[in-house]
Amino acid sequence: MMGHAGMAATAIRYLRSVGAPTTAAPSTAPARTTAPRPPLRAVRDGERAPLDPAELRAVLGHFASGVTLVTAPGEPQPAGFACQSFASLSLDPPLVAFMVARTSTTWPRLARAGVFCVNVLGADQGDLCRAFAVSGADKFAGVRHTPAPATGSPRLADVPAWIDCVVHAVHTGGDHLIVVGRVEALGTDPTAAARGPLLFHRGAFGRFAT
Repeated sequence: MMGHAGMAATAIRYLRSVGAPTTAAPSTAPARTTAPRPPLRAVRDGERAPLDPAELRAVLGHFASGVTLVTAPGEPQPAGFACQSFASLSLDPPLVAFMVARTSTTWPRLARAGVFCVNVLGADQGDLCRAFAVSGADKFAGVRHTPAPATGSPRLADVPAWIDCVVHAVHTGGDHLIVVGRVEALGTDPTAAARGPLLFHRGAFGRFAT
């Protein structure tokens, strides 16, 4: 295995295009010219007013989702953030995706690493999710984790499932980025999975019941 530098090329190019500092080794790929990013806008001049963001959030909040913690190795501390926009994307090749705000202060650290681990949270891990949702705190304080087998990203203890990935592609999507990862390893914890998943619905955590 040649390491993750090549697999992280897309993320590094993104960081360079927005002027963020990088610590990865220079890519040997030919330089690419980055087109100026068009300004974000919801409608053209003279068209109807955009949707009220609060109304959009409230309506879309009716869609229940699972909850994950996306983690990556780093110095002096690993990086991670809470994410409910995780999804399976492709079986062949094995791809997953998540969305992250372009204003995220954690995403550049994940992009520099070029790898990440998606930790699927269980029904009793709401407090853990809240801890990772706080900006600027030591999110890993007191949190047990081990290196994921393929990338070394933090694999959290007692989560029902984990997916170890390298960054495959990064796409823009309005005020968010769409991050595609290629799955290198994955697994489950039957004991943790038996407790059921942590769900998020209309701004609150919940449990699955049959």
